[in-house]
Amino acid sequence: MLIITRKKGESLIIGEDIEITISKIENGSVKIGIKAPKEVLILRKELYEEVKKENKEAINVDMNLLRNINKK
Repeated sequence: MLIITRKKGESLIIGEDIEITISKIENGSVKIGIKAPKEVLILRKELYEEVKKENKEAINVDMNLLRNINKK
């Protein structure tokens, strides 16, 4: 993991087309702005993990349905 210190208004660049800018620092919270191509998916990690969990659960339900169908 790369750790970088930035102040309000400072940015960092990822690759050639993603820019992350520190917009606001207040009460232990940081607001960031992200400039990236539209085709780049940007999700908060907790949302990504929730979607991943729900997808895994959906696959398990589908597999259980298939197993039950085969038993009949």
